Amino acid sequence: MSSIIKVNTFQDANGNALFSSDGSGNVTLSAGAMKNTPAFEAYLSADQSISNNTATKINWNAERFDIGSVYDTSSYRFTIPSGYAGKYHIYSQIMMSLVSGATLVLYLYKNGSQILVNEKLVGALGNRDIIISTTVDCAVGDYFEMYCYQNTGVSKNIESEASNNGPSLFGAYKLIGA
Repeated sequence: MSSIIKVNTFQDANGNALFSSDGSGNVTLSAGAMKNTPAFEAYLSADQSISNNTATKINWNAERFDIGSVYDTSSYRFTIPSGYAGKYHIYSQIMMSLVSGATLVLYLYKNGSQILVNEKLVGALGNRDIIISTTVDCAVGDYFEMYCYQNTGVSKNIESEASNNGPSLFGAYKLIGA
């Protein structure tokens, strides 16, 4: 035995629309608590030089999207806004041309302190990308930044959005139900 309920709008006890359907199977979420927001993804509009043997803050100066105005392209920080504490998925990837034997490191900082690091020793094939992906408990006002380190002996560039070698990016979104 099966049941079918047909509605075009689902509301809570106070009459607030939680989601609606257009009758063709397209559902629109209305409730903020049911969306992975706030969310953003930032990138470099031009290559950024990283000095040899120096952890350098990455200047993500452009945005693909910024729902909730949580990313600042002048301070290069993602900040948790009022009313949106919770768990966030934070991710970053950089692309950089390196030589065999070099070390490439990507750091995630929270409130000015390192909380996660991914270090990669570049092999003979010259692998040149590195990724960080994690889930973090966040309080209102917490802020996040990305840093990069390389030790090739000379300055090297993090490749920008304009590069055809893949995106360098930094993003995050709030998890629902977690």
